[in-house]
Amino acid sequence: MSERSVYELNKLQRYVMQMRPVLRKDALYSDGTKDYRSPAEPEPNDTVKIRFRAAKNNIDIVWFCTEDQKIVMPMVETKDNFEFYEIEYELGDKPMEYYFKISSGLLECYYDRYGVHMDMRPRYQFRIVPGFHTPDWAKGAVIYQIFVDRFYNGDTSNDVLDNEYYYIKETSTRVPPEKWDKPPEFFSVSEFYGGDLEGVRQKLDYISSLGIEAIYFNPLFVSPSNHKYDIQDYEHIDPHFGKIINDEGDLLDEEKWGNVAATRYQKRVTDLENLEASNMLFAKLVEEAHKRGIKVILDGVFNHCGSFNKWMDKELIYEEKEGYEPGAYVSPLSPYKDYFAFEDMNAWPYNNTYETWWTHDTLPKLNYEEKSGELYKHILQIAKKWVSPPFNADGWRLDVASDLGHSLDVNHQFWRDFRNAVKEANPNAVILAEHYGDPKEWLEGDQWDTIMNYDAFMEPLTWFLTGMEKHSNEFYPDNIGKVENFEGAMRHYMASFQTASLYCAMNQLSNHDHSRFLTRTNHKVGRVDQLGYEAAEEGVNYGVFREAVVIQMTWPGAPTIYYGDEAGVCGFTDPDNRRTYPWGHERTDLIDLHRDLILIHKRYDALKKGSFQFMECEINLLVYARFTNDEHFVIIANNSELRRDLNVKVWYAGTPMTGRMKRLIATSQNGYSIMPEYYDVENGKIRITVNPFSALILKYVDENA
Repeated sequence: MSERSVYELNKLQRYVMQMRPVLRKDALYSDGTKDYRSPAEPEPNDTVKIRFRAAKNNIDIVWFCTEDQKIVMPMVETKDNFEFYEIEYELGDKPMEYYFKISSGLLECYYDRYGVHMDMRPRYQFRIVPGFHTPDWAKGAVIYQIFVDRFYNGDTSNDVLDNEYYYIKETSTRVPPEKWDKPPEFFSVSEFYGGDLEGVRQKLDYISSLGIEAIYFNPLFVSPSNHKYDIQDYEHIDPHFGKIINDEGDLLDEEKWGNVAATRYQKRVTDLENLEASNMLFAKLVEEAHKRGIKVILDGVFNHCGSFNKWMDKELIYEEKEGYEPGAYVSPLSPYKDYFAFEDMNAWPYNNTYETWWTHDTLPKLNYEEKSGELYKHILQIAKKWVSPPFNADGWRLDVASDLGHSLDVNHQFWRDFRNAVKEANPNAVILAEHYGDPKEWLEGDQWDTIMNYDAFMEPLTWFLTGMEKHSNEFYPDNIGKVENFEGAMRHYMASFQTASLYCAMNQLSNHDHSRFLTRTNHKVGRVDQLGYEAAEEGVNYGVFREAVVIQMTWPGAPTIYYGDEAGVCGFTDPDNRRTYPWGHERTDLIDLHRDLILIHKRYDALKKGSFQFMECEINLLVYARFTNDEHFVIIANNSELRRDLNVKVWYAGTPMTGRMKRLIATSQNGYSIMPEYYDVENGKIRITVNPFSALILKYVDENA
C-alpha cells in the first residue's frame, strides 16, 4: 500500500471514530439467567433462545460464536436505552460453549463470562450442559449453619459426662451450664457444652423468624469429638445429640480401666435403642423444619472417618459386642479390612499402621481404590439413606471433597456415582462441596451441584473490606478497598461456575474453620491462645460488618449465616470461632438488620436469581447491579471513613432513563434505616451522598410510585 493510501485510510478511520459514539462497554451484557438464556437449564436436544444486550445505536453487529460456528444475531427488541439481539440454537446431548463477538465501527471486541475483552479467551466462555439442573429451592436460599454442641442445650440428659471416655490424650469434659458463655480458650475436642438436636428443635421458631430457608448442620453422626469430623458410625445420629434411653455402665477410672472408653460410653453409643431413638429425633426435627419451609443439609465426611469407627475399632468400642462385626484393626478376618489401606497386612492384632488424614492417627483415610468396592457401595448406601424417608434430609455438604481417594480419576468417578445415587433417592437434594481453588472440573454437571464459595466470595470480600486473611493470620492494610483486585478475583472465579451452580453457592462471611468476620474488622493478627478471647471483641467496626451483610444478601449465591454472626458473636479462628450462641446477650440490633435484609433478599427475584453486573467502582467504593427484566437494583458500599457524593449511572442496571430509585435500606457505623428515600433518575443517572462505612440498596420504581 502506498504512503498516500495509508494516509487516506487513517484519515477515514479518524473520521468514522469521530462520528460514532464511544462504545459503551458497560452496556454490553449477557449471562445464563432466564432473561438471557431460555430455558436457563435446558434438556438435551432443546432449542434455546440466547439474548445479548447493547446500548442503542452503539454497535453494528454481534455474532454468536461456538467452536465451529459464527452466527449473526438479529436485533429483536429495543427497550429504554438498550437493543436486544437474539438467536435460537438447537442443542445436542453434549456440553457446548459459546461467546459473543461485537463490531462497532472499526472496533471489535469479545464478550464472555468475565466480561468485555479485546481477545477471545476459551477459559471464560459460557457453557451449557444439557440436562444439568440444581435444585430451584437452593438458588439464593438463605442458609443457617449450626455447630450443634454450641447452639442450644435442650436436653441435659444426653450431655457428655466427665470421664466418660479418653480421646486424643484428654478425658471428656462437660462444661457446666452456668459457664455456657465461657469461650473455648484452648483447642479441645473433648470439651462439650451440651448443645443438641432438641435444642435446635426448641429454637426453630427463632430460626424461622430470621427468614432462614435451610439449615446446614456440622456433622451429627456418632463421634467422640465435639466437632464430629471423625465419624464413628455413619448409620446413626450421636445419642449425645439425640436420645439416651439406656444409660448404664461405669465412667472411666484410669486405675481400673485399661481401655479408652468406660462401659458407660460404650452403652450410650452402641445401644440400638439409643441409636434408633436418636435417628427418629432427627427425622422429627426435619419434619418440623419442613413445616416451617426450612430445608436441612447434612455434613458428609467421606474422605476419612475416626479411629473409634466401628469399621476400624482401634479403640475396641465394638469388640465382641452383639450385632457388630469385628473391626479391621482387630481382626484380619474383618469384613471391613479393605475399607482402609494398611501398611502391614500381617500385623494383626492391634499393631497395624494405616493411611491417615494429614498424619492424624485418629483420622483413618478411607480406601476407595480397593477392587472389592464394598466401601464404595456402603458409602453410596449411606448417602441415599439420609435423603430418603423417614429422614428426608435435603442434601449433603461434602467435607474436603476434592481430596477423596488417591487419584483424580477415582475422585471424579466416585462423585459421579454419588450424584446418581443421591439424585435417584431425592432428585431435589443439593450436593455442595467444601473446596478451595478453581472448582470447574467438579462442576461439569455430573458431580457436585455447587461449592462453599471461598474464592468467589469469602476471600475477595474479606480482603476488600478488612485487609485480613480469613483466619486472621495476616493483615495487609494496602489491600483494603482495592476494588480492582476484588473485581478481578470475583470475575475470574465466578466464571468457573455455571450459572445454575453459582446461584446456589454457599456465600459465607464466617464458618467453623475461619475467624468470625466481625473479628476481622479489628485487624488483629493472631489466635486466641496468643491474644486471649477478649482481643477478638476489641475495636471491631460494626459499620464494615453491616456493609458485609448487605453485600452477602445481594450477591449471587446462597447467603449463609454462621450461627451467632447475626447476634454479634466474635472469635479468632478455631477453636475461638466455635463460641456458644449468646442466648440472652444478643446484639438485637444486628439480629434486626439480618431479618430486614433477609426479607428484602427473599422478596425480590432479582436478588435471588437475577443478573449481576459491576458498575462504576473505585478505591473503597463498590457499586453493582442486580436485575431482571422487571426489577432493577443498585447496591452501593462505601468502605471508607469519608462521606462521598456520587453521580451513579443507574441505567447500566437496565433501568429506564427517567424515574426514581427508592432506597430500601441504608446502613452506617451506628446502625441502619429502612425509612425510604427517593432519588430522581435523570438521563439514566442519580446523584446521591453516601456516609462513611455504609451500604445502600436502591430499587428502581416508576416515576409515579
